[in-house]
Amino acid sequence: MFPGRRILCPPQFVSMERRALLGHGGMAEAATAQADIEQLFGALRPKLHRFCARMTGSAIDGEDLVQETLLKALEALNGEAAVQHPEAWLFRIARNAALDFLRRRNRFEALHAAHDPDQVIDAAARADSRHTVAAGLGTFMRLPVIERSSVILMDVLGYSLNEIGEIAQSTIPAVKAALHRGRARLRALAAAPDDPPLPRLGEAERLRLADYADRFNAHDFDGIRDMLAADVALELVGRARLNGRNAVGRYFGNYAAVADWHFTPGLVDGTPALLVRHPAEPAGPPFYFVLLRWDGDAIAAIRDFRHAPYVMESATCMPLA
Repeated sequence: MFPGRRILCPPQFVSMERRALLGHGGMAEAATAQADIEQLFGALRPKLHRFCARMTGSAIDGEDLVQETLLKALEALNGEAAVQHPEAWLFRIARNAALDFLRRRNRFEALHAAHDPDQVIDAAARADSRHTVAAGLGTFMRLPVIERSSVILMDVLGYSLNEIGEIAQSTIPAVKAALHRGRARLRALAAAPDDPPLPRLGEAERLRLADYADRFNAHDFDGIRDMLAADVALELVGRARLNGRNAVGRYFGNYAAVADWHFTPGLVDGTPALLVRHPAEPAGPPFYFVLLRWDGDAIAAIRDFRHAPYVMESATCMPLA
């Protein structure tokens, strides 16, 4: 859960990328390549998150994996020539990062299921895509990894067999077989009981979340600043990262200047969180969330998803009664 997560944010993205590109050609070529890559990363980030969230079973873990993918891509770009088929290249990095993540989490499933090279996707299998669209993140986690990634890439993201083969570095018959098995499993799971209920939140954590929400909604930002640990870390996902009480304290001033938020305690993928709704729609769905990590009674880390609305597409949010 969140206390064990790394807070990843590459605020040096542009400067790192510029340094990598300037070493391979003139300023004009570097500027053009930099603009192209920035545009590609920005355009693919929501799509990468849809893939990563379903591979990991969590919208929050999915964002961690997106950031890890982008950092790995930057490292790979340093000292390398132009990338062929950059979109497939990025998804291949994301897929490999997901496999590493699952191994680390000890939830890695067997990759070497028997493939039937002659298996084809019959026309009726296309109807199974509706099960894919409706499936929750927990349902995807019940599929073996090869089946999971193939179904996500085709039925969720719309890639072709050839594109999936390039991403997975697999043969077309193997991709077809994985799709056939994955769709069949999803069809069966659609009729199975729902995922287990989310864990109950402990009373101490519930009270801390409620206190934070009450202070935030009352604009008692001085009171919240008093709750910050000296070395508190803040991540505005996709925007910035700040460290230390003084730097993070300025973040609350930005919230004081706008009035489009109201905080309530809740759970996101089973993780304690602050759900943020528009005050004009208190019963409406949250449009983003904030995660807190505590060190005793002090706030050690804040992770704010205000500028990453794409995460909400995959997140399971539950308000606390």
